[in-house]
Amino acid sequence: MKRRNFIQKTALTGGAISMGGAFTYAENSKTTIMAPHKFNLKYAPHLGMFENLAGKDPIDQLNFMADQGFTAFEDNGMMNRDVALQTKMGETLAKRGMTMGVFVIQKGGNMANTLAAGKKEYIDIFLDGCKKAVETAKRCNAKWMTVVPGGFERILPTGVQDGHVIEALKRGAEIFEPHGLVMVLEPLSDSPDLYLQNSDQTYMICKGVDSPSCKILFDIYHMQKTEGHLIHNMGLTWDEIAYIQIGDNPGRKEPTTGEINYKNVFKWIHEKGFTGVLGMEHGNSKEGKVGEQAVIDAYKHEDNFM
Repeated sequence: MKRRNFIQKTALTGGAISMGGAFTYAENSKTTIMAPHKFNLKYAPHLGMFENLAGKDPIDQLNFMADQGFTAFEDNGMMNRDVALQTKMGETLAKRGMTMGVFVIQKGGNMANTLAAGKKEYIDIFLDGCKKAVETAKRCNAKWMTVVPGGFERILPTGVQDGHVIEALKRGAEIFEPHGLVMVLEPLSDSPDLYLQNSDQTYMICKGVDSPSCKILFDIYHMQKTEGHLIHNMGLTWDEIAYIQIGDNPGRKEPTTGEINYKNVFKWIHEKGFTGVLGMEHGNSKEGKVGEQAVIDAYKHEDNFM
């Protein structure tokens, strides 16, 4: 599945009384509403994941996520959204105590303008995207932005391509550092033509850039496909990992639908003291409301490792 832009309001009338953290009661109603589930980690759904249960309105979807207990949200396409919606989404996230996860930097390096080529016009496009990303991040309270350097430049030696990518990312980091923002580099399994494919390679690039604004996005789905040994390789590169994404393999659906032992992986991440976001960058294995509830149930099950 290619990268794509992968919330029922609960109105309480009158005062609300919490009973031991288990239930919330609406005083003027006989309805008993379950309190949000308490997850151990910050899992971040995306728009569309629960639209049958929550409705198509983005703000309703955010509220639904919060009502279910999710404490983070990610939106690859945030930069493409209307400025007013970006602002409203940021305000809703703040109101509901949710952390904004990644969005993708527009033209932040792709097959058409790969950073590995070292061409000025490509780097200029990338840097312009970084500057625009700063303004988007301010509106939606984001900290992390995804960068994919693009494809291989086959006519150049690998070491020269590495140098080009590092130098371009250093310039991007200079834009983000004053704002406390972080671009996270994502190695992908989508095509053999992609320059960035493995965690150790991404680790090397981050060390070369040597900036708090350039770190690793460890996508578990992609890394299971390209290298496996998930916990081992996360351990080797842990000091540069700032963001994690989720998807089971094969199929890139919710945990429990493939071969990855997510309960063990989540337990390991929690024991490492990770307080960042784990983006739910996957599809739903089943359609409709049943499929959406299955996603919620899968995360409750795999997060139950204490």
